[in-house]
Amino acid sequence: MTDATPSTTPAPERPAPPVPGAPEKQDDRGSRLLREITTGNAAISVLAVVLALVISGVLIAFTTPAVQATTGYFFSRPADFFQAFWTTVSSAYSSLFQGAVYNFRVDGFAAGIRPLTETLNYSVPLIAAGLGVALAFRVGLFNIGARGQILIAAAAAGWVGFSFDLPIWVHLPLALLAGIAGGAVWGGIVGLLKARTGAHEVILTIMLNYVAFYLIAYMLRTPGLLQAPGSPNPKAPATLPSAILPDLFGSRYNLNLGFVIVVAITAVVWWLINRSTLGFRFRAVGENPHAARTAGMNVKNIYLYAMLISGALAGVAGSTQVLGTLTTGFSSGIDAGIGFDAITVALLGRSRPWGVFGAGILFGALKAGGYSMQAADGVPIDIVLVVQSLIVLFVAAPPLVRSIFRLPAPGARPVRKASTKEAVVTK
Repeated sequence: MTDATPSTTPAPERPAPPVPGAPEKQDDRGSRLLREITTGNAAISVLAVVLALVISGVLIAFTTPAVQATTGYFFSRPADFFQAFWTTVSSAYSSLFQGAVYNFRVDGFAAGIRPLTETLNYSVPLIAAGLGVALAFRVGLFNIGARGQILIAAAAAGWVGFSFDLPIWVHLPLALLAGIAGGAVWGGIVGLLKARTGAHEVILTIMLNYVAFYLIAYMLRTPGLLQAPGSPNPKAPATLPSAILPDLFGSRYNLNLGFVIVVAITAVVWWLINRSTLGFRFRAVGENPHAARTAGMNVKNIYLYAMLISGALAGVAGSTQVLGTLTTGFSSGIDAGIGFDAITVALLGRSRPWGVFGAGILFGALKAGGYSMQAADGVPIDIVLVVQSLIVLFVAAPPLVRSIFRLPAPGARPVRKASTKEAVVTK
C-alpha cells in the first residue's frame, strides 16, 4: 500500500516581489545618486570643458615649432616628440592658470592674486548679459540681441555719467539706472513686437543689433550728442569720477563694485525664476506656451515681461562696461563681443542662474589667461576662441559627451546581473 502522505520536499524559493514604500538598500541609493551626478547637466558641462581643453592642447602642440620639428624623426626617437608635446602644452596651460588665477612668478600673495581679480573683472559683464540671455531661454525666447541692448545701455549710462556733476551717491545710481532702463527699452521693443505681431524674436534681435550699432556710431560722430567736444574721433567724453564704480580692493586691482552687483542680481534672478509667481509663469510658458495659455496665463504679456527683464540684465553689463575703470570715454566697440559671448555663457550654464555665474567666471578666466598665454608662450589668442567654440560644440551635443566617456543616458537604470539562485528559479 502506497503512502499517500504528501512529500515534504521544500519548493524552490522565489525572490520576494518588491514591497511598495519599502526603504531601498543603501547601495542602491548610493548608485542612483552617483548615476544622477554623472549624467546630470552639471557633469556634462564640466566634461565638455575638459574635452575642449584636451583638444585645444593638441592644437597648441601641433602649431608649435618645437613639436613640429620632432615629427620629422618621430619613428626614430618618439620620446622627443612626446617630451616636446608635454612641455609645450603644460607650459601653455600653466601660463593660462597664472594669468587667470594665481601668478607664482611674483613675490607676495597680494601680487600673486591679482590675476584672479582680473578674471572676476572680465566676468562681470559676461555674467550680467548671460543672465539676460538665460532668462529669455527659460521662457522659450532666443535673445540674440544682447549686443544691441549693451550698446544702448552703455550710451545711456555714459551720457548720464559725463553730463551731470552730482554727488556720487546720486550720480552713480542714476547712471546705473539709466543704463538698465536703456537695455530694458531695447529688449522691450522685441517683446512688444513679438507679443502684438507674432514677429520672430531672432530676426528682431539681430536687426536691432545693427540698428543699435549704427545709431551709436552716428551719435559718437555728432557733436552735441555723444561725441566729446573738440575731438575729431568718434569717442564719448570721459565719465566723471562721481559716476565711476568704486574699487573693491584699492587701485592696485581692477575689480570694482560691479562684481558685487552681479552677485546680487544672480541671487535675484534665481529667486525670480525658482521662487516667484512670475518665475513660475516664465517656466510654464517656456515648457509649453499652449498649455500655459489654456491654464489662463497671458502668454503675450509674459513675452513682454521676459524681454524687458532680459534687456535690463544686459543693460547691467553695458553700464558696468562704461562705469568701471574706464576714464577715457567709450567708442562703438564698447560691447567687446560680450553680447555674443553671453549666448555661450548661458548655454554652458544650462540657463540656470548660478550655472551662468560659474560659466561667466570660466570665460573671464579664459579671457584673462589667454593674454598671459600669448605673452609667455607665443600661443595665439585665437586658441581661446577655439576653446570657447569647442565648449559650445560639446555642450550642445550631450550624447556625444556621454558616448566618449561611456556615461548612461539620464534616467537609464543599470542592468543588474541575475544571481545563480534567481537563474535557477527562472529556469
